[in-house]
Amino acid sequence: MSLSPRQIVNELDKYIIGQDKAKRAVAIALRNRYRRSRLSEADREEITPKNIIMKGPTGVGKTEIARRLAKLVKAPFIKVEATKYTEVGYVGRDVESMIRDLVECSIRLVREEKMKEVAVKAEGVAEKKIVGILSELKKGERGELAKEVFDAKLLDELREGKYNDTQIEIEVVDAPKSMEIVPGGAEINIGSIFGDMLPKKKKRRKMTVRQAMQQIINEESEKLIDDDSVQTEALARAEEQGIIFIDEIDKIAGKANQGGADVSREGVQRDILPIVEGCTVMTKYGAVKTDFILFIAAGAFHISKVEDLIPELQGRFPINVELESLTKEDFVKILTQPKNAITTQYGKLLGVDNIDLKFTDDAIEEIAAISEDMNATSEDIGARRLHTVMEYLLEDISFNAGGDYPTIEVTIDKKYVDEHLEKIIKNRDLKKYVL
Repeated sequence: MSLSPRQIVNELDKYIIGQDKAKRAVAIALRNRYRRSRLSEADREEITPKNIIMKGPTGVGKTEIARRLAKLVKAPFIKVEATKYTEVGYVGRDVESMIRDLVECSIRLVREEKMKEVAVKAEGVAEKKIVGILSELKKGERGELAKEVFDAKLLDELREGKYNDTQIEIEVVDAPKSMEIVPGGAEINIGSIFGDMLPKKKKRRKMTVRQAMQQIINEESEKLIDDDSVQTEALARAEEQGIIFIDEIDKIAGKANQGGADVSREGVQRDILPIVEGCTVMTKYGAVKTDFILFIAAGAFHISKVEDLIPELQGRFPINVELESLTKEDFVKILTQPKNAITTQYGKLLGVDNIDLKFTDDAIEEIAAISEDMNATSEDIGARRLHTVMEYLLEDISFNAGGDYPTIEVTIDKKYVDEHLEKIIKNRDLKKYVL
């Protein structure tokens, strides 16, 4: 990954509006990883990631920044909630499970990459098998054609998609059923543990040619991939490139003497501490060192403060970034600029029912102003407020759309917004859409 911090921010800008401070902080942290990878091994051992705490109300982009960052560099990424963990000795998930989850994510990432690498070879094998089955089914149509010529013709027709919906019967591996056992929050997949020890049974199944192609490609790809190399690479990637996003860290920023359900808050912090500081966690794929995993913690910190975390944990999150509440200008940009803008999403959804949805500039301005006002006068839920307002605004159109009608153009202007949102502007009656 050789993107500069400025290029990283430019990429994040395509999906997330505003929050320049947070974007700069994560971009620098990511670039420092690349810088560290270019140093000698002795120097690398001395340099650890500078973890980040993001402070800000819900819906302003904390999770999305971290998720897009990981996607940008194809890094293993998981989001966990601090409130799901309990102190050792209590029933619930232990903090080490976040590392095991990260390794599982890394295994999936590496396996998918390896599958793509062998896809062409696996597809060739799959085509050969499917053509063999089709040749048997259609041998009556062969006539005087040589088998090789007939099979070549079938292969061309197969690639053109002529037989996609044709039903055939193939032999597939009968994978052992998975069972989840959850004692004290530890999830054990029996199928994955004993799957390799059990003999692989096969059974015959009927499916379409399209489904059969995918099934055979998957099975052949599995045969071509070396599981040991996948696990070795996945463990290394989790250790060196892994990103763990710990949400709701403010909910465990309490003192241990509060009693009741809060008794283990400080205990959870103390359990998280060695994971963030650097320790070795055993997983079913091998030992994982957490020293160089990047941790990004986030919370609204409405009631508690960052300073309420235990000092040792604060010290492991040296970068503290405050995200700002969204303004009307931010809402206008969110509605129009990102690749996955909300207005674009609703346009595509209603386009399925032949509704050509368009928004005028003054309608966008009005929706943004209403959303800002509602966040200011009631609970501040950030960009999620737009979903509430848009659902309310487009309720009549969504309800009446559907059926075999010609395409209808619907333009949402300021007058339409005022008429349909008059009720919520006056009395904020949004109980139907409370998040």
